[in-house]
Amino acid sequence: MVSRKRVFDLFRTMNVAACQCPAHGFRGNFQVSNATPTKDYAFEIKSSTVRYGLGVTREVGQDLVNIGAKNVCVMTDPNVVALSPMKAVLESLTRNGVKYKVYDRVRVEPTDTSFKDAIKFAKEGNFDSFVAVGGGSVMDTAKAANLYYCDPNADFLDYVNQPVGKGKPVGVQLKPLIAIPTTSGTGSEITGISIFDFEEIHAKTGISHLNIRPMLALIDPLHTLTMPKNVATYSGFDIFCHALESFTTIPYNEREPAPENPSLRPVYQGSNPISDVWARFCLQALNKYFHRSVNNPDDIEARSSMHLAATMAGVGIGNAGIHLCHGLAYPIAGNVRDFVPKDYGSKPMIPHGLAVCMTAPAVFRFTAVSDPEKHLEAAELLGTDITNKKKEDSGKVLSDIILKYMDKMGIDDGLSALGFSSDDIPSLVKGALPQQRILKMAPLPQSEEDLSKLLEDSLTIY
Repeated sequence: MVSRKRVFDLFRTMNVAACQCPAHGFRGNFQVSNATPTKDYAFEIKSSTVRYGLGVTREVGQDLVNIGAKNVCVMTDPNVVALSPMKAVLESLTRNGVKYKVYDRVRVEPTDTSFKDAIKFAKEGNFDSFVAVGGGSVMDTAKAANLYYCDPNADFLDYVNQPVGKGKPVGVQLKPLIAIPTTSGTGSEITGISIFDFEEIHAKTGISHLNIRPMLALIDPLHTLTMPKNVATYSGFDIFCHALESFTTIPYNEREPAPENPSLRPVYQGSNPISDVWARFCLQALNKYFHRSVNNPDDIEARSSMHLAATMAGVGIGNAGIHLCHGLAYPIAGNVRDFVPKDYGSKPMIPHGLAVCMTAPAVFRFTAVSDPEKHLEAAELLGTDITNKKKEDSGKVLSDIILKYMDKMGIDDGLSALGFSSDDIPSLVKGALPQQRILKMAPLPQSEEDLSKLLEDSLTIY
C-alpha cells in the first residue's frame, strides 16, 4: 500500500518542480496581443475523479445508487469475468439492489468488429450507466459502447480519429461510466482515449475526446494480485513509455495550431509543468517498484505503487500526450503474424506494452537532441548516475537504461523476435503515417525515412 511518506514526497516534488511557463519570472511590462496566435499558449488538465484504496471496489454499488442507476451494463473480458475483481463488483451491485447485465465478450486488443459487437449489446439493453472491469481493452470498449449507445444514429467512423475516420467532436451527453482497472498500465480509467485495431488497415486508431472519459475511476490495488507475470511486465512497460513520452512531448506552447475556441483544444496538448510532475513520479516509481512487482506478485507495496503509477501516467498522457513509441507500436501490433505471448491466451497477438517498448531505445536516441537535459533527467530518475554524462550523449544514456530494464525483464530481442524483418518496414511505416495525431506530438519532426530508420534499428535491440 502506498505510504503517507510517499504522498508527502509527491507534494514536495510538486512544490519544488521548476515552472516552465513562458512568463515565469518576468518582471517587466507584458501585454497580451489580441491577434490570433499561431502556437498554443495554454494547457488544461482534465481527468476522471480518482478514488484509490485497498478494497475500494466494494463502494461501486453505493456509487451507482448515489447517481440513481437502475440498469447497469457491466463490461469485462472472458478471463476477468471469472476472477475476484468481477466477483467483488457483482457482490457490491447485488448488495445495493442494483440491476445489471454482464457483457463478457470484450476482446483483448479490441478491433472495430469487437467494438461493434459491444455497441450492439449496449443498444439492446436500455442501460443508464456503465461499469468497466478489466484492463485497457475493457475500458476502451466500454467508452465506445457508451458513446454509440448515446448517439445511436452516428456512423461508426464519425468519431474515429482522422484520417481514418471523421474525428467529430463528442457533443452528446454520455451515461455515467465507472472504470475499475485490473491491470497496471494503460491509464485508460482516466483518459478520453479509446483505442482499437482497424482491421482494414492493419493498424490501431481510436476515438479521442475528453467527453468519453469515465466519470469515476476506482483504483483498487487488490486487483493487481491476479495479474500474471507477463501481463505485469508488458503493462509495466506501457507505464514506462507513457511516462517517458509524455515527459518528452513537444512543449505545450510550441504546439500548433492554437485552437479557435477553447472547446477545440485537443486531448494531447504537449508537455507542461503539471504533466511533468506525474511523469517524474512515475519514473521514480518504476525505478523502485517495477522489478519487484513483476517478480513477486504478493509484494502488495510494489503492486500497489505500480497501480497508482499507471493512473498518474494516465493523467500525464491524457493531457500532455504520447508520441513515437506509440505511433510506431500501432502498426506493429496490427500486423502480428504468429507471435503468441505467454499469459494472453492461444491466439497470435502482440500485447500493447510489448509493442510500445520495442522501439523505445531507438526513439529516445532520436529525440534526445530536442532536449538533452530532459532526456538525461529521465535517465537519472530511472536509476542512472549522470554525474559525468555529457549532453551530447543523452540519447545513448537514456537508451542504455531502457535496454537495461528490457533485458532484466526478459523482453524479446527486437521486432525480429516478434516475426518481422526488413521487408516489413515499408508496410509498418505506412501503418504509422495515419497516426499524425500522435506523431506530431514528438519533440521534433520526422520524415518517412526517419520512421524507417527507427524501425530498422529496432529489429534487434541488444
